[in-house]
Amino acid sequence: MSIELNPVGVKCNLQCAYCYEDPMRAAGNYAAGYDLEAMKRGLTAEGHPFSLFGGEPLLLPLADLEAIFRWGFETYGSNNVQTNGNLITEAHLALFTRYRVGVGISIDGPGDLNDVRSAGSLEKTRALTARTEWAIEELCERRHPPSLIVTLHRGNAVGRRLHRLKAWLTHLHTRGVRFVRLHLLEVESPEVRHQWALTENENVAAMLDLAHFGHLHPDLHLDVFHDLEQLLRGQDSTGGGVTCVWNACDPYTTRAVRGINGLGENINCGRTNKDGVDWQKAQTEGFERQLVLYDTPQTERGCRGCRFFVACKGQCPGTAIDGDWRNRTEHCGVWMRLFDRTERDLLAAGVVPITRSPELPAIEAVMLNAWREGRNLSIEQAIGVLHGHPVHQGDQQHGDHWDAPDGYQHTDAGLEVHGDTGTTVMHGDTPHADT
Repeated sequence: MSIELNPVGVKCNLQCAYCYEDPMRAAGNYAAGYDLEAMKRGLTAEGHPFSLFGGEPLLLPLADLEAIFRWGFETYGSNNVQTNGNLITEAHLALFTRYRVGVGISIDGPGDLNDVRSAGSLEKTRALTARTEWAIEELCERRHPPSLIVTLHRGNAVGRRLHRLKAWLTHLHTRGVRFVRLHLLEVESPEVRHQWALTENENVAAMLDLAHFGHLHPDLHLDVFHDLEQLLRGQDSTGGGVTCVWNACDPYTTRAVRGINGLGENINCGRTNKDGVDWQKAQTEGFERQLVLYDTPQTERGCRGCRFFVACKGQCPGTAIDGDWRNRTEHCGVWMRLFDRTERDLLAAGVVPITRSPELPAIEAVMLNAWREGRNLSIEQAIGVLHGHPVHQGDQQHGDHWDAPDGYQHTDAGLEVHGDTGTTVMHGDTPHADT
């Protein structure tokens, strides 16, 4: 579970063509301001370390930013921030060191590979990209390497551009970067689809190329490939868990993200705000989406008959077909082919994936029954139930949404969370009694 503190709402100094927060901006739903004490009260009620999020959180005045980091450090012993990186100055770097801030940076590559993350003109865009590259190098130089989020699109993931992206990642790996999250493009408009979106074949080709690249750099963690294998092994609660897009998300509660806005109120993950409204978090979780998708034919945008359903669960509602969370992800074809490839790799290694196990129908039945009862189980827990190991209250699937690294050791509801000076991925907690 990630606690995201969002004092500036969707306000940002960039105009990224593909930003999933654009529906909020189009509706004019910007934050009305923030109250530091109200935000602290909201965070205290959550009782977990938090990640500073946006929009662009470094738009905060430096004094307020320091006040938040100081409070986070005094309360939890560390902080996290997810940023586009181009507003980082020497003063910010000093704060990151002083208050043990794990830094996550969103960037799609060096130079023109990052042009989709526009600042309004090509000249300004390239200048700000250069600032972000400088910030990454400075963080690495100070032995504080960031994690990265890289979205794949036509500007960085085809032909020679993909080769340049890999060369850049190789360089950053030698500088200390260890964690990279790869995103498929989340399309919010026909214009973005036409100009930037990859075809299914291009997405698959890019992902397979990057999977091979990951095998050549085994200590560079490309989380998506770890997720695919863990899901098919039925080990999605261990080994760091899997990221939130595989965890049967309810778009009205988004259990993997508990957001706190500038007024201290609970909000959801912004990826689900397709109607431009930042809904407050519902307190009762439901799994109608998964139950409906399981019974709806694939020709009607459902998942009926898909052997990968227990692993995928329709994937993130933020990428649902036509922006309607009742549909499966529009990237279904990509994920199905990547699951198929991972499945064949496991079989070649002598491992029988759950999708080829005779127990698959029974695993599905356990998970469906849990969803009908308003409970969420990992595949691993469902297998345990099948083999006579009941899941106790409080031991349901604990979602993980990694947007910034959880780089420092702390105690999370009695669970000691690892840390290695700013280079660890945000934990995917194994189930314990804090949910």
